[in-house]
Amino acid sequence: MNAEVIPSTRLASRAGAFSLFEWLVALRYLRARRADGFVSVIAGFSFLGIMLGVATLIVVTSVMNGFHRELMDKIMGINGHAFLQAVETSFTDWDDVAQKTATVPGVKLAIPMVEGAAGISTQFGQSGVLARGVREKDLLRLPGISGNIKSGGLEGFDKAEGVAIGQRLAETLGVSVGDKVSLLIAKGAQTPFGVAPRIKAYNVVAIFSIGMSEFDNVFVYMPLLEAQMFFNRENEATVVEAFVDDPDQMDAFRIELDKAVTRPIIVTDWRQRNKTFFETLQVEKNILFIILSLIVIVAAFNIISGLTMLVKDKTQDIAILRTIGATRGAVLRIFMIIGASIGVVGTLAGFGLGLLLAKNLDAIRLALNSALNANLFPAEFYFLSRLPAIVDAREVSMIVGMTLVIAILASIYPAWKAASLDPIDALRHE
Repeated sequence: MNAEVIPSTRLASRAGAFSLFEWLVALRYLRARRADGFVSVIAGFSFLGIMLGVATLIVVTSVMNGFHRELMDKIMGINGHAFLQAVETSFTDWDDVAQKTATVPGVKLAIPMVEGAAGISTQFGQSGVLARGVREKDLLRLPGISGNIKSGGLEGFDKAEGVAIGQRLAETLGVSVGDKVSLLIAKGAQTPFGVAPRIKAYNVVAIFSIGMSEFDNVFVYMPLLEAQMFFNRENEATVVEAFVDDPDQMDAFRIELDKAVTRPIIVTDWRQRNKTFFETLQVEKNILFIILSLIVIVAAFNIISGLTMLVKDKTQDIAILRTIGATRGAVLRIFMIIGASIGVVGTLAGFGLGLLLAKNLDAIRLALNSALNANLFPAEFYFLSRLPAIVDAREVSMIVGMTLVIAILASIYPAWKAASLDPIDALRHE
């Protein structure tokens, strides 16, 4: 017996902080035995809770980032970052304003437009739309349209006297390229009996798909000169839209714009037009993060309860460790290693699972749609035609760091209780 005790005594008494001795004891307690089965089950649930919590947080934050980026790209791909509208006088100098706006540093495109609400109809359906009159050279440079033509083309758009419509609108109306649609506005020509509605038929020359259902179902593009006649805007524009390189520098852009354009104008930008929308997205992201963090916190409580039960179960072992030379600090570190090990392994597993799911989220959605014969992400409700996910390294690091800190903090109290045991009292009651 002495031959066995003396080496253990030397090992325990000479062991440094987080030494091999402490790791060996901690890992031995982590291994499942029949007598410690219930404690091992709690440890397993703690591991699963942390893994699922980390994975869920990574997936949800990635999806929200994807939503923000996709919506920003879609909205700014078809709408400008700044909108210039005339005041005091008619906007007949729109070409001059567009040219001066294009010279402002950071502006990559300035497009004059005639916009107006209209009704569109065929024999198969009807809908309300926002008709936009644009020059062909501008439409070919509009990022959301030029690269997303599904059928037809924009060559000769100014002379074609036709319209380009979204794919979802084409499906609603039951038309394809070459078919006719009728545009209707309430304020048409002035007659002796008052203002008569105006209706005119146009050929569909192109069908585009932006990937955002709301836009694909609303926008209709027509030649600028045709729109001026149709909306009674002779030689006028209703707005000049500016696209900039850095949408976050709109204040600097406004200062430079005031120097370039001297005529009276009203300038609004994307922050004002979409402020509520993007703020709502950010609030939803923050709320989801807080709610899903509760999964990790519940798992941390499982670590506390599991370690507390392990301390109670290993009271005699702790007393023996103390009598052979293990210090209070050594016992404290042994149980902290146990709790931290569950947290670290669970966090790493959740990190891997979360990245795997986030990178393949849309493929998983399509597979579930096929397996369940259902649409789990209807575009008409969520605006986008696919489920986007963008992994942000900074946010993932924050999630991993937060989880590790919670797991370590959860280990402190049970470890402190184990280190506080008096070996004499513990052995006396055994």
